[in-house]
Amino acid sequence: MKKFFWPLIISIALSLGILLGGFITSASYRAKGMYFTNHNKLKLNRLIDFIDQEYVDNVNTDSIVDNTVTNILEQLDPHSVYIANDEMQWVSESMQGSFVGIGINYYLYKDSLSVIKSIPNGPAANGGIIGGDRIIAVDKHSIVGKEITSDTVGVRLRGAEGSKALLSVYRPMTKAVIEVPVVRNVIPIKSVDVALKLSNALGYVKINRFSGTTYTEFKKALEDLKKQNIKGLVLDLRDNGGGYLSVATDILEDVLTEGQIIVKTVSKKGIEKITYAQGKGLFTKAPIYVLVNENSASASEIIAGAIQDNDRGIVVGRRTFGKGLVQRELQLGDGSAIRLTTARYYTPSGRSIQRPYDKGIEVYNHDFKTRYEHGELYAADSIKVADSLKYKTLKGRIVFGGGGIVPDWFVPLRGDHGTEAIYSVLSSGITSYFVFEELDKAREAYIVLDQEAIVNKVMNDKELINRYIKFLHIHNLQLQLDKQKEEVYFYLTGEFIKQLLSDQAYYNWILTKDPMLKKIDEMKEQ
Repeated sequence: MKKFFWPLIISIALSLGILLGGFITSASYRAKGMYFTNHNKLKLNRLIDFIDQEYVDNVNTDSIVDNTVTNILEQLDPHSVYIANDEMQWVSESMQGSFVGIGINYYLYKDSLSVIKSIPNGPAANGGIIGGDRIIAVDKHSIVGKEITSDTVGVRLRGAEGSKALLSVYRPMTKAVIEVPVVRNVIPIKSVDVALKLSNALGYVKINRFSGTTYTEFKKALEDLKKQNIKGLVLDLRDNGGGYLSVATDILEDVLTEGQIIVKTVSKKGIEKITYAQGKGLFTKAPIYVLVNENSASASEIIAGAIQDNDRGIVVGRRTFGKGLVQRELQLGDGSAIRLTTARYYTPSGRSIQRPYDKGIEVYNHDFKTRYEHGELYAADSIKVADSLKYKTLKGRIVFGGGGIVPDWFVPLRGDHGTEAIYSVLSSGITSYFVFEELDKAREAYIVLDQEAIVNKVMNDKELINRYIKFLHIHNLQLQLDKQKEEVYFYLTGEFIKQLLSDQAYYNWILTKDPMLKKIDEMKEQ
């Protein structure tokens, strides 16, 4: 594998996620009384009409308009974006924190929809659908065959809340086809992946984005952890690309004291708005550790910056993404929307976290590759900070602006310049699919096991790594795993636990070797 292949792929995927996941000040903004009176705007309308009516070939003018809007926004900044109507439903569901469906995680395996796991308490789980089942038809309409796609599956499985669906399910373990009636319902899209008490008595909360349900999820998680007498809180915002600004401020309200600054925003006209904590007092004294990495952006950076600037806790990890632009959403009337940058945000000390984008969007989007090449992901000394952008925290500590939050305690990327791709693959969907196929061969032998037995069975399967390597090769991934056998077995075991047991069991396993949590333990002992 070429040296820079993985950093490039990761940087592109990250940038796309940030563009769609950037925080916005409100869910919707409808402009009123906006008419195309300017001559240049009329010119664009006339051109589109002329092409539509007179051009020699048939042309999709809707596509031309979409591309035109996208190109206009690209001239502004990296985070002003156009969301086409066919993407808007997914974006809206992700941000509102739910969708209507039957509640399954699935894998399009060969020519059929294979259930990895039913979501607890969802329609499918309540109907008895289990991991390994194949849904072969919905209301007698077949969803089997080489033409099957996620889109065709989604059309059949989703519908109005309360609508009924008859699922035809093939169960490989019994080789029987059963009919399962379900009633579609609202399926939550969790933004708090897990909340648990670690062995060091710290509470741990993992937030994957800031959606409409995040604060409710977070508050319940924190209240439950407080009942377990936690001695501090680890807030994991790694790979969290952002979401609603209001959710970040709500969370900070629970951990900052009254009068402390949460965030500042400055509009085009120079109007500054300062948000202060009102002193809810849910968790204001015990230590807080915020975990971040190069994929933590936007609302994640608001939280990290506020915790750092107010000397409320410790930021652990690597420099964050660097997104300090506020978007506002404009619905365009056809299901599409524009998210337009309308302000910049600043941390309590006055730092702008937005990194420069004056060299163009392509350079901006490949920042991960640049950091990789400069060694910043492996050594704190390689982080570039400008002496001219020094700021002071509430207690006088020096912090830096100019792009992202620089952590108080640095933790390098796992592995080294030759092995980072391995860790990326181990925690990716392809590993999940491999484990599914392994379970599919012998599910009956696994489903009766408890966690200890699962661990023993996986760890003692000496040929498992060879089958994994072969699976990767089939999917055009050539990785040398000879020196990482221990890590491979550890991650594969975690995925077996996740698919067979629960997310909480998975995190209890995987966090035992988390380098950022180890850093906290090391620093606490000093």
